[in-house]
Amino acid sequence: MTLTVLKNADHLVCMDEAHREIPNAAIAFRDGVIEAVGPTHELAELLAQASIVIDARGCVVTPGLVNTHHHLFQSLTRAVPGATSAPLFGWLKRLYPIWAQYRPEDVFAATQLGLAELALSGCTLSSDHLYLFPNGVTLDDTIAAASEIGVRFHPTRGAMSVGESKGGLPPDSLVEDEAAILADTIRVIDRFHDPRDGAMVRVGVAPCSPFSVSQDLMRDAALLAREKRVMLHTHLAEDADDVAFSLARFGCRPGEYAERLGWTGPDVWHAHCVQLDAQEIDLFARTRTGIAHCPCSNCRLGSGIAPLKAMVDKGVRVGVGVDGSASNDSGNLLLEARQALLLQRAVGGAAAFDPRDALFLATRGGAQILGRDDCGSLEPGKRADIAVWDMSDIHSLGSWDPVAALILSPPPGARDVFVEGRAVVRDNDLVQASRREILRAADRSLVRLKALA
Repeated sequence: MTLTVLKNADHLVCMDEAHREIPNAAIAFRDGVIEAVGPTHELAELLAQASIVIDARGCVVTPGLVNTHHHLFQSLTRAVPGATSAPLFGWLKRLYPIWAQYRPEDVFAATQLGLAELALSGCTLSSDHLYLFPNGVTLDDTIAAASEIGVRFHPTRGAMSVGESKGGLPPDSLVEDEAAILADTIRVIDRFHDPRDGAMVRVGVAPCSPFSVSQDLMRDAALLAREKRVMLHTHLAEDADDVAFSLARFGCRPGEYAERLGWTGPDVWHAHCVQLDAQEIDLFARTRTGIAHCPCSNCRLGSGIAPLKAMVDKGVRVGVGVDGSASNDSGNLLLEARQALLLQRAVGGAAAFDPRDALFLATRGGAQILGRDDCGSLEPGKRADIAVWDMSDIHSLGSWDPVAALILSPPPGARDVFVEGRAVVRDNDLVQASRREILRAADRSLVRLKALA
């Protein structure tokens, strides 16, 4: 029943329906739930009762950032020679043989490394898309890693079932039997998925992509997800090759393919969607299908600039994702939101996208597409997932509008991060996990993987 109060924040960005930004603000929380927000002087009674009081002078306080798309296992394959200048399909073919060497301890180490990076950059909730399971790897390995970092985790049980011999992209050694995929998906949902408010783990169903699984698996996965009342996730319309594959293989564009197989609706979110056309955008808006926008990865792989402004204007629900560390090489969500803004301005002019709109995508927008009505904003009754940003240091000092500056001149990381009211980051360092042990485990795996490459 410990009451904690953050006080004297220069600005508290609520991300609520009223779009409140409270100056000289305080926020009180207990047992993982926010009790009150408001000007510091209005929370005087709660301050007097608080067991823990934290001064946030010079800081902006926001909801914790939400990462809607990641492949955390890729954190050990950043900047791999031969993949640094390749488009999506060539990039995958270069990396598949390395990933085929992964063991459970490698996935655990990579997941810890990626989640530590996210937490230090203000992330309190991250999805993950694990779609290959060599050498005894299971989704359990990622969930165990997340519990040590302390962030909310939405792992999705991915899959690849169509290998090269059947016209797919991945090597046959990395694909699985479809019956076994569905059986293991049921296992991890039954074991780990928590539908309650405040859940630390929720499991989703996520066949990798239209070019690596069969239509039957896509359809069966959707039926299974709805039977279990969990969410659906996959890649869609990532680049021109992706669209060409869909037209040649299925005789339709990716959006129509998704609709045919039951992959639209408020319980679905697709990664990338760089190449959606106007009709597909209308389809996603009408069906309330979500999109994980990954601008840095899209630039890195030369996939194009997603029509984000058109999507938002049409009412499509959009969040931000950093994507895999092998296609982004970084895991900082503020930088992702900044890139989203800059790309829309590059194609649409200086007024095309506002910093506060980009911050919304990285917080409440992401929470919405992950089905989390219990977090994503700072208001009484919501979960205490909070990021505290010091705007008085070298990277951000001089900003006249510190809320806009979170996107335009962001600090390198969060000063403090709370998840369910528990400190995960304090004074720019991890609280629940050991930075040294995370680095040591990642380095062990990296040495082994490089020796096998």
